[in-house]
Amino acid sequence: MKIDLTDTTASKINKALVKGRRAIGTPAVGMVLTLVIVTDEENAYDALKAANDASREHPSRTLVVIRRVSRSPRDRTKSRLDAEVRVGADAGTGETVILRLYGEVADHAQSVVLPLLLPDAPVVVWWPVNAPLDPANDPLGALAQRRVTDTYAAEQPVRELSARADAYTPGDTDLAWTRITPWRSMLAAALDQVVCEVKAVEVEGEEFNPSCELLAMWLADRLDVPVKRSLSSGPGLTAVRLATDHGAIALDRADGTLATLSIGGQPDRAVALKRRETAELIAEELRRLDPDDTYASALRFGVDRLHAAPTAAQEPVAEASAAAQEPVAEAPATPAKKTAAKKAPANKAAAK
Repeated sequence: MKIDLTDTTASKINKALVKGRRAIGTPAVGMVLTLVIVTDEENAYDALKAANDASREHPSRTLVVIRRVSRSPRDRTKSRLDAEVRVGADAGTGETVILRLYGEVADHAQSVVLPLLLPDAPVVVWWPVNAPLDPANDPLGALAQRRVTDTYAAEQPVRELSARADAYTPGDTDLAWTRITPWRSMLAAALDQVVCEVKAVEVEGEEFNPSCELLAMWLADRLDVPVKRSLSSGPGLTAVRLATDHGAIALDRADGTLATLSIGGQPDRAVALKRRETAELIAEELRRLDPDDTYASALRFGVDRLHAAPTAAQEPVAEASAAAQEPVAEAPATPAKKTAAKKAPANKAAAK
């Protein structure tokens, strides 16, 4: 069900929501959060479609804020609010209100959004494009517990990461970070399978892809080893290679769908690592509303620090891996000696 309101107010929009719920026979409000999407007319359709798909997992009231640019000075002085209210099948599993702001009211969107927030429910603000450099200090961002941006949509994505680090506030997050969740999970699982010490890392991917930089910064921050950032034609992230003292570990995805996991001494295995849609990314972010400390730590590691790593970081990982290939036959001797040493006191005690 759709209700169009021209030159309206927030009070009339709330009344239209109640009227729409009664018309479809669901007067109760069963939504868990308010999702505010701040976008432009060009990207509104794709953002709203992703939000509707995510609402199957997280029923929410979705408020789409579109600031319309006035063409003449006279129109800029006139304030007008148009709204489109959607409930039922037209709004996924929640409610949707599309707000188009004209004139001076476009500079005060928070005053329009505030009366439409669900009471006693968390608020998430998402900027699919043109996100502010400091989301927490944005008037709309100040209303939210969680602020979602996407540096991949920025004109200079890698430089944008530095600005995000400088202005980071708990609750900020980035879909470029969400995209690498499967990579981080797979790499962590691979390192759990072997007892080794990582010597060097190489992250390979597209040149202007912030996800590649974030993954490299996460590995450098967590492993405290040199990380080399190399380029490929994509799509997105294509490979991560770790040189360890027990052989190389590699996660290679050349086609953007299927990856190959290689661990020294084990057969290669194929793993599903497809590039996910925006709806899946938003649904993942809505699962947790607490600050993401891991993202904050990786972001604060810094792009400049990553690219200004010591000379050793520029060495090919293959060379580090080759240098790490020591005779494996002698390796068990050390643990055996340690075990024998630990048992010695017990044997002396038994002898006494």
